[in-house]
Amino acid sequence: MAWSFSADKPVYLQIADRIRKKVVSGEFLPGDQIPTVRQLALTAAVNPNTVQHAFVELEREGLIVSHGTVGRYVTEDAEVIEGCRSMMAEHIIGDFVREIGQLAISPDEAIHMIEEAMK
Repeated sequence: MAWSFSADKPVYLQIADRIRKKVVSGEFLPGDQIPTVRQLALTAAVNPNTVQHAFVELEREGLIVSHGTVGRYVTEDAEVIEGCRSMMAEHIIGDFVREIGQLAISPDEAIHMIEEAMK
């Protein structure tokens, strides 16, 4: 089944985000080979160049590494993965704080709501 994409962000960045989440969540473990450009392009129903662009972004960040013709792999550098995880969490928290602030919800109320939602 083809992936769905939103119109508010370039598709290659949305693909990179999905791969990042798979890495930081442990679905793709350090040292795991990730699907090829062709495999992901077929799965997502996008042009292979779009997937390649996402891979270049992830390689630039150091989250995936290329081993020439044998494929791309998740970095084995735990600090890079943890840094990515922290960055993603900080971004989500920042968005949440801005949104919740617009609703005039106090920090204590927000914490209580989060605790309840996580149960």
